[in-house]
Amino acid sequence: MRARWRQRGDNADMLELLDHPVSTRSSRPPAPLPVDFTHFAHATTARLRRSAFQLCHDWHLAQDLTQTTLAKLFLSWERAVDSDNLTAYAQKVLLRVYLDHRRRRSSGETVPGDLREPAYSVSPELRITLLDAIAQLPGRDRAIVMLRYFADHSVEQVADELGVPATVVKSQTRRSLIKLRHMLIGDRPALFTG
Repeated sequence: MRARWRQRGDNADMLELLDHPVSTRSSRPPAPLPVDFTHFAHATTARLRRSAFQLCHDWHLAQDLTQTTLAKLFLSWERAVDSDNLTAYAQKVLLRVYLDHRRRRSSGETVPGDLREPAYSVSPELRITLLDAIAQLPGRDRAIVMLRYFADHSVEQVADELGVPATVVKSQTRRSLIKLRHMLIGDRPALFTG
């Protein structure tokens, strides 16, 4: 092959590269994290982790989803910074990471150990019952319920984050609430007192 290159005589630089291979390792240290990203990550990590937990009902998986979300945000930071609402953009990335995880079906893994859920003013048993019922909903229905009622997003915001029409959000919310009512029929008095 080198003989052909020499015969043609038009790529002397290429011959030099072939004779002296370039090292693939860079001698420069990696570039430092942008200050804006670091500040944003510190400010929103706890909120993203809580949102992830509300979606997946597993603190360990919530931590993984949060880290994946932050990694994706870092890789597309220049585009993310241009968005109107950076927190909403991060929540949208988190939701997509969660839905991708559900599609991969690797979410069947269980992690032994104690869940250390934060203290709540409502009965912890009632909260666990409610979260267990929500966990039985399909992935997108669960995401809609969590975004509408736990994250307090409007129908339009949820539709935008999921990339579906607002009518789909409304109809799936209605169907999910009906399913939850049937699942929680025995707990209705406790849910609606106080």
